[in-house]
Amino acid sequence: MNQLEQLRAFTTVVADTGDIESLAEFAPTDTTTNPSLLLQAAQKPAYAHLLDDALGFGARFDAGARDDAIMDRLAVNFGREILALIPGRVSTEVDARLSFDSDATIARAERLIGLYQDAGIARERVLIKIASTWEGIRAAAALERRGIHCNLTLLFSFAQAQACADA
Repeated sequence: MNQLEQLRAFTTVVADTGDIESLAEFAPTDTTTNPSLLLQAAQKPAYAHLLDDALGFGARFDAGARDDAIMDRLAVNFGREILALIPGRVSTEVDARLSFDSDATIARAERLIGLYQDAGIARERVLIKIASTWEGIRAAAALERRGIHCNLTLLFSFAQAQACADA
């Protein structure tokens, strides 16, 4: 039994990547992504079709909303591909610039879930990844009440951890 197999005996393996090839190789249960990992993966020729689709989707929006639309669609495109390979859930991150705005975080999370649902992915397979600022924790609590499950990140204290668990 190798170390990965030993680890699987005691915990759920969650990969932190946007590289779909490595997911096929290591077969984690769940996966988490972030925009920097997705942009790195999107530069690989194997994933050009995911980027091309996101760019086409974004072209329908005015200049002020285009970049956000492209990044959200790119995240969902990668999430859809990832979910075809793993049995669990994918965490998709809300733009970190919204970390101190509960209402904007909620709106972005709902938009991401809508994009997943439009792609035929049930919300139960998606976690919305939110920074655990006070505003992020409040947004997560509201989203959880709406049936949108969250993964709070960037925890640095016990008090933060407790607030996240309560949310």
